[in-house]
Amino acid sequence: MGDKIDLKALLNGKSDRKKTLGLFDLSILGIGAIIGTGILVLTGIVAATDAGPGVIYSFLIAALASGLIGLCYSELTTSIPNSGSAYVYAWVTIGQKMAFFAGWTLLGVYITTTATVANGWTGYVHSFLREFGIVLPDALIKSPFNGGIVNLPAIIMILLVTLILTRGTSESKVLNNILVIVKLAIILLFIFVSLSDVQPKNWSPFLPYGTTGVFAGASTVFFAFLGFDALATSAEEVKDVQKTLPRAIIISLLVSTLLYVIVSLVMTGVMHYKNLNVPEAMSFVLIENGHGVAAQIVSGGAILGIIAVVLAFIYASSNITMSMSRGGFLPNNLATLNKKTGSPNKALWLIGLVASICAGLLDIKNLAIFANVGSLCVFFLISLMVLLLRRQHPELKRPFKVPFGRIIPILSMLVCVFLLANLPLNAWLNYFGWLVIGLIMYFFYSKKHIKIELEDTSTSGKGGDASDIDKDDDDDALLD
Repeated sequence: MGDKIDLKALLNGKSDRKKTLGLFDLSILGIGAIIGTGILVLTGIVAATDAGPGVIYSFLIAALASGLIGLCYSELTTSIPNSGSAYVYAWVTIGQKMAFFAGWTLLGVYITTTATVANGWTGYVHSFLREFGIVLPDALIKSPFNGGIVNLPAIIMILLVTLILTRGTSESKVLNNILVIVKLAIILLFIFVSLSDVQPKNWSPFLPYGTTGVFAGASTVFFAFLGFDALATSAEEVKDVQKTLPRAIIISLLVSTLLYVIVSLVMTGVMHYKNLNVPEAMSFVLIENGHGVAAQIVSGGAILGIIAVVLAFIYASSNITMSMSRGGFLPNNLATLNKKTGSPNKALWLIGLVASICAGLLDIKNLAIFANVGSLCVFFLISLMVLLLRRQHPELKRPFKVPFGRIIPILSMLVCVFLLANLPLNAWLNYFGWLVIGLIMYFFYSKKHIKIELEDTSTSGKGGDASDIDKDDDDDALLD
C-alpha cells in the first residue's frame, strides 16, 4: 500500500452525518455556487476587455471544460462517496503528499473565492444603499491596501453565514434554496425587462478581439464555474449518492451555462460591449436604459443571492478541513461533529474566521486570481485519478462511469493544460506562494501525524471517524 490509504478501510468507514440532501437541494447548491459573481460581475468586464459579444463562446468553452471535469468527478464521487473530494482520491491513487497538496489547494481556492465574493457583495451593498441616500464611509468598506481601514460588511456577512451553517445542514439548505431562487428570479427579471432594448447592431463586430480574446476570456470566466466542484465535498450527506450526485453536477452546469449565454447575449445586445467594464453590469445596463426600479430590485436580489455563493464555499471548505483532519493532515479536533446539528462547527469557524480576515484586511484582487490556477491543477488531477483508479482498482463498483473509455478523462486533462497556459504569470506566483505555506505545514505538522492515522484507519476500518472525538466536550458547545 505504501503511503496510500487503504481503499477498503475507507469504504467501510462510517459517517455520523445525516443524509439530508436530495437532487433538488444538491442542484440548487451547485447552481447557487456557480451563478454568482460570474454572471453579476464577470460577464460585462470580460465582454469589455477580452471577448466582446463573443463572450458567449468564452462561457461555452469554460462550460465544456467544466462538463468534462464534472463527468470525471461523478465517477470518483460515486465510487468513493467521501466528503474529502480530490484530497481523498489523491490519497487512494497517488499517495499522502499529493493528497495533502490537493486538499491544501482546494482550501486555498475556496477561502480565496469566499473572500473575493464577499468583497463583490460589499460593492453591491454600497451601491444599493447609496440610492437611498445612505453613504458608507470608505474606511469601513475598503481594505488597508485600497485606502480604507477594514471591509466591515464583508466580515460581518461571512461570520453570519458561518453561524447559520453551524445550525446544521437541514436549516442551511432551506436558506440556501431561498437565496438561490431569489438570485434566479432577478436574473430572469433582467432578461425579461432588457429584451425589448436589444439592438442587433451592438453585436457587430461579434469577435472584436478575435479568437485569442475568446480563449483569454474562457480562462478568466472559468472562475465562474468553480462552484460545481463544491458538490463533490457533500457526498456524505447526499441521499442515494450514486444517482443524485452525477445528475446534480450535470443539471447545475447546464442551467448555469444557459443563463450565462442568455445574459451575455442580452447584455451585449442592449449596450455596446466597450461600455460594460463595470462591476455592477446588470444594474448599470438597466439604469442606462431607464429601468431604475428594476435596477434596484436586481441590486437588492444580488445582495441576497451572492450570500448563497459564500454559503456554498464555506460549507465546502469545512468539509475538506474535516476530511483532512480525520487523516491527520490537520489537527483532528477539527473533525468534531456537533452532537445536536451534526455539523463540523470547529472547522466551520476556522474557515469563516480566515475567510473574513482575508475579505476584510487583504488586497484580494491579485490573490484571488490564483483560484483559477489552483482549481485547474486539481481538476487535472481529478481527470488523471479516474484513469489511475480504474487501473489500480478494476474491481471497484462504479455506479457511474465516464463513457467512451479513456477519451473524456484525457480530453479533460488537455483542456485544463490549455486553460492553464492562458493564465498570467502573477496567478502562478500567487499559487506557488500558497503551496510554500502548505509545504511548511506539511513538514512541521502533517508528516508527524499521518502515519498514526493510517495505522488507525487500516486497523479500525473507521477512517478516523469524527464521532469518536471529543464526545464529552460540553464546554465547547458553540464551536463543536
